[in-house]
Amino acid sequence: MIRLNKYLADCGVGSRRQCDEYIADGVVKVNGKRAVVGQTVEERDVVTVEGRRVAPKTKLYYVMLHKPKGCVCTVRDDRGRKTVMDFIDLKARLFPVGRLDYDTEGLLLLTNDGEVANVLTHPSHSIKKTYVARVSGAITESQRRQLEQGVEVDGKMTLPAQVTLLESDGHHTRVEVVITEGRNRQVKKMFQAVGAEVEFLKRTAVGELHLGGLQRGKYRFLNEKEMQYIKGLK
Repeated sequence: MIRLNKYLADCGVGSRRQCDEYIADGVVKVNGKRAVVGQTVEERDVVTVEGRRVAPKTKLYYVMLHKPKGCVCTVRDDRGRKTVMDFIDLKARLFPVGRLDYDTEGLLLLTNDGEVANVLTHPSHSIKKTYVARVSGAITESQRRQLEQGVEVDGKMTLPAQVTLLESDGHHTRVEVVITEGRNRQVKKMFQAVGAEVEFLKRTAVGELHLGGLQRGKYRFLNEKEMQYIKGLK
């Protein structure tokens, strides 16, 4: 017996969290019956997602994309907007690991490995995400310390962060922010909490995966060193 969300993740449908959302939305069926969150399945069960049967994947793919602004981190979009999948020219069924806002760019991993996706996105694993932000105006040392110690976002304090002021001309400030959470629009809301506005935001690293010089809208497969890191997450 295996939990349905893990089975779906192994099939490349999405991370375990995403799969639970699909189950809750009613698009997953087991042996023709609507599935429920927390359900378990056996090898002989017939599992479908939106009417299509799914089965565990054997070949795993890991792709790094430099997500540009102006697209969403989903496989499909009901509103007809461009998605990150429009930049991936592969036949393999992949899904994005975590999300970047529509107007945020940077490193995004796409894979069909649900186990790795779960480790990278679940808060309990505390995987570091590194961002570079351009903020309007100057950031004071007091504001920097507030951001590092934690600020209230959506009624809940953020975990301690690493905040480094890179450069400032008085009109704009470049800041590097390292967080271990992945809450919705978290970095932008953190700066709002200390009275600052983010004008541009780019994710440059996730754990030991670094964007480097990968151009906007381009993707590549992970290299050998990066794959060793990925394997170590399992």
